[in-house]
Amino acid sequence: MTEVPRPELNRLKAALAAGEPTFGLIATIPGIQTVQILARAGVDWLIIDMEHGPIDVSSAHAMIVATAGTPTVPLVRLPWSHPWQAKPAMDLGALGIVFPMICSREEAEAAVRSVRYPPDGDRLWGPFYAPMRWGQGMARYIDVANENMLAIATIEHPNAVRNIDEIMAVPGLDLAFIGPGDLAMSLGIPGQFDHPAFKAAVAEAEAGILRSKVPLGGVARTPDQAKQMLDRGYRAIVFGFDWMLLQQAVVRFLEDVRS
Repeated sequence: MTEVPRPELNRLKAALAAGEPTFGLIATIPGIQTVQILARAGVDWLIIDMEHGPIDVSSAHAMIVATAGTPTVPLVRLPWSHPWQAKPAMDLGALGIVFPMICSREEAEAAVRSVRYPPDGDRLWGPFYAPMRWGQGMARYIDVANENMLAIATIEHPNAVRNIDEIMAVPGLDLAFIGPGDLAMSLGIPGQFDHPAFKAAVAEAEAGILRSKVPLGGVARTPDQAKQMLDRGYRAIVFGFDWMLLQQAVVRFLEDVRS
């Protein structure tokens, strides 16, 4: 296979290392068309969501491939933080794995090791399709995979907040997202993002991540909130879901016409 020269295999990893702000979406609709549209819209990265949507391994593969030829970095969110579940997503070409519900140092260590080949980790060999998406030959892919694959933890439970310093101290963790939906749910106050307990938990998680060398990521519901988060030190911001943006556009159009 002919290798395609790439100045940066993982643009998101390079941007985070440089302290640059990045923006992305969560893709829940299986298929290539939506991904092609979003990847051409200027987002830095897409999280292909295998946790909450109807996306199976075949759909995830098609969606990863659909980002090729664009600057958009494909990430995959696993159904759960079982290290073995990261294997197919990586071998299909994902450039990063998002692990939900990381609540302890041990879970973070297992996540990091699952995305790295030995001696740095426990990833097993079998990248039959990933080299094609990365524009590399098989041998070259093996050589550069460890340094380019992102290990991403999601902080979305009170236990994670309590253990934030231990989790963030894990070597090889590349990014930590604060997940507001499940954090509020875990606190017993679903959807109550203005609740004092939720705000306190977010503030504690933010402070712990910012004390570390791990970049901070989170979810913004409005452009103003995104700007405020950037001012607080966030460097990876989710600003919506594919289904939500589609629905909102239709609702706004109908409301404007009918009014």
